[in-house]
This record gives sequence, structure tokens and C-alpha cells, in this order.
Amino acid sequence: MKEFVWPVRVYYEDTDSGGVVYYANYLRFMERARTEWLRSLGFEQDRLLEQEGVLFAVRRAALDFRHPARFNDELLVSVRIEKQGRASLTFEQTVKRSRDGELLCRGEVQIACLDAGRFCPRLIPQAVIKGISDGI
Repeated sequence: MKEFVWPVRVYYEDTDSGGVVYYANYLRFMERARTEWLRSLGFEQDRLLEQEGVLFAVRRAALDFRHPARFNDELLVSVRIEKQGRASLTFEQTVKRSRDGELLCRGEVQIACLDAGRFCPRLIPQAVIKGISDGI
């Protein structure tokens, strides 16, 4: 899959008292980028829930922090599928500062497709698989 990139600006609420992005907020930035990636393929998560009865949940996340992002930085958050399973997707994601391209954080995030009623694993809907394939 080619890389999808979503811009994010660091707001005051994203930082600690020193103006540095709080570590957990990198996961929020990555979540936003994955949501926008899915949206760019033509899928809204609320409609997937209504029409297909599925939702996506993070199963595992590993982050490697390199350099801090700071208040008012403009960031580029990337999304790339590293591995595609029948009921899961593993993403490689990066957060870079847009002005100089410096890598701030790298992450690997695995999401699971779940049956919304039972919260158990379920095959990723074929329409989503096709959208991913067509989006490559």
C-alpha cells in the first residue's frame, strides 16, 4: 500500500506545561490519520457499524519516540499497511514535523475487526478489502 499522510497541528491542549506533546497524544494523532485514511477510501466508521455490524478496535500498539513535538508544530502523520490479515490490519505509522521532515515518533498499530454486537473477531468486510486493494 502506498503511504497516506494526514496533517495535524499541535494545539495547546496536546501539550504538557513545558509545551511538549504529551506522549499519549501521538496515539490520538495516529488514530485521526487512520480514520481519515479509511474515509479517503470511501468508508465512514459509523456507516460500517450500521450497515455491516462491524467496528475496528486497537489490539496492540508499540511506539518509538525519537524527538518531541511542541506547541504549534505542524505535523505529518502517515499510515501504511504493514500486514493484512483476514480480521486484522497492522499499520506502520510515523509522525514527522512538516517544516523539516524530522521523524518524531514511529508506531506499529494493529487493529482488529470486531462484530459490534459480540465484540469478537470478524472477517473484514469484502467492500473494505476491495477498497484497500483499489486504494493501493
